[in-house]
Amino acid sequence: MANQVFYRKYRPKKFEEVVGQDNTVRVLKNAVLKKRLAHAYLFSGPRGTGKTTIARILAREVGCEEEDINEIDAASSRGIDEARALREAVRFLPLRSPYKIYIIDEVHMLTKEAFNALLKTLEEPPAHAIFVLATTELEKVPDTIVSRTQHFEFKKIAVPEMSRELGRIAKNEKFEADDAALKLLSFFADGSLRDAENLLYQVSSMGAKRITEEDVRLMLGAPEEEMVNSIISAALEHRTAEALENLDKVLEAGADPVLLNKLVLRIARAAYFLALDKSTEKMLAAEFSKDELNFFGKLSSSGVKQLENAVRELLSSYHIRADDFFPQLPLELALIKIATSQV
Repeated sequence: MANQVFYRKYRPKKFEEVVGQDNTVRVLKNAVLKKRLAHAYLFSGPRGTGKTTIARILAREVGCEEEDINEIDAASSRGIDEARALREAVRFLPLRSPYKIYIIDEVHMLTKEAFNALLKTLEEPPAHAIFVLATTELEKVPDTIVSRTQHFEFKKIAVPEMSRELGRIAKNEKFEADDAALKLLSFFADGSLRDAENLLYQVSSMGAKRITEEDVRLMLGAPEEEMVNSIISAALEHRTAEALENLDKVLEAGADPVLLNKLVLRIARAAYFLALDKSTEKMLAAEFSKDELNFFGKLSSSGVKQLENAVRELLSSYHIRADDFFPQLPLELALIKIATSQV
């Protein structure tokens, strides 16, 4: 197996290889094809969803050679001096390409003065310059900057799309990976394909010829599926003490309370969907194994109202910042509320 990490080795080099950003790719491909390029683009969205990757692809698609592609990390080049230097550099013609591309990553990190200098450049850009601004925090980018760009919002990569891509990588790397293992890796990546590829690389480095769900749980420090199931089952069946005892066992084994909360919420959500409409099983099949779906089907008998309440409580506890002394307290309170509710 190659030593190169997967997210670098399998970084898309053309639009057709991009995963999960179909609308953005379609618009940009048409813009290149019809030669209707904007002078400035703004890519916003969660980390690991392809913003800088697509910026690089765009640069290559418009005919830019490497020496005319300029990448700037705004986190380390955020001041007025750097912005002024950029304004001066933009004036010079490309060396070997029809355009000079400036990719400014984490653009929200620029200072107020640097933004003002960048704004002047965007207001009167040279014909040969194209700017691609990327950010994970759109709210920190001034409206004056946003209004002078063509804005694309990147979305988190869905579990089915991500697991398919991980499966393709596993096949290329010549190791087997169970479908349930790929889906669980995708879930833990939380919409970031880069994180999912990193996780797959880590678990594949363990040397197993076949990656199982148990391997993934072991690497991530996630509790066994049966133990997580026992926690939510007891809570939904109003067995408060048992739910808390099962939770305590999992925590004593070293599970992270926040991670555990996320796993329990994942189960409650799926059971809630099945309680609402059994036909949602087709949608959930892209995220879960048959055994998991069978278990969720049993939980769905708890009823729509009770499961909706469980989802709300677990979602609320997931977002509560707990004291370090009692990090499990939000989840404990959520389970107590679920087990003692009268809905």
